[in-house]
Amino acid sequence: MTEQTKFTQNPLVLLHGWGLNHQVWSQLLQALPNDLAVHTPDLPGFGLSPCPASYDLDTVLAVLADQIPDQSIVIGWSLGGLLAIALASRYPHKVKKLGLIASSPCFMAKDNWPGMESRVMQQFSVQLQQDLALTVERFLAIQAMGSSTARHDIKLLKQAVLSVPLPSAFALQGGLELLASLDLRQEFAALTQSVFIILGRLDSLVPVAIAPLLQNLRPGLQLEILQKASHAPFISHQHEFFSLLSPHILA
Repeated sequence: MTEQTKFTQNPLVLLHGWGLNHQVWSQLLQALPNDLAVHTPDLPGFGLSPCPASYDLDTVLAVLADQIPDQSIVIGWSLGGLLAIALASRYPHKVKKLGLIASSPCFMAKDNWPGMESRVMQQFSVQLQQDLALTVERFLAIQAMGSSTARHDIKLLKQAVLSVPLPSAFALQGGLELLASLDLRQEFAALTQSVFIILGRLDSLVPVAIAPLLQNLRPGLQLEILQKASHAPFISHQHEFFSLLSPHILA
């Protein structure tokens, strides 16, 4: 296998998180080899992607599956990671390898499972009805919380959001409902694909305390923790993040 051909074996798919769009990957894309076939679809109703009439999981997955080549390395961040787990479970021919960034098979706090408190999610839902743009901006601030470069991270995230039209309120609400309702721990444990995860120790949305629980669900899981990163490690700690990511996508 030559150096030229090894990067083109499996397409790389990057799925963004709630409230954002494909532009959030712009810095990471600059670090990737030119040979790599990279796809950065917008989630339905976000960025440049039309909003479906229904925002249930089946509909969202069907839209994404149409845009993802077979046998892809699918990497999802935050909500994108939750959807990537569901894709790997329901469309296994699409996902050869699964990567999760600051993501979880269950975002909400449960018995013996750290996660977001339901009151936080309810607050976002209420605020969304009142001021869409302000709610998204507050969510971006939470994502960078704890990072030593928080102000810079928020600026980059805002640039990504504002570079294309804001997502529809229907898609934002639908995305929140998926985050609030989905518990894919059983599906995650049963996946036949190899899985790797990169978490930020300072993440307030996906607590690092889930790390041993994820490893219990999948013994042998490849899991890395960036000690000084929060919820957007590919922005706040680009070099460290890429050094952890590259073995999984360039092998």
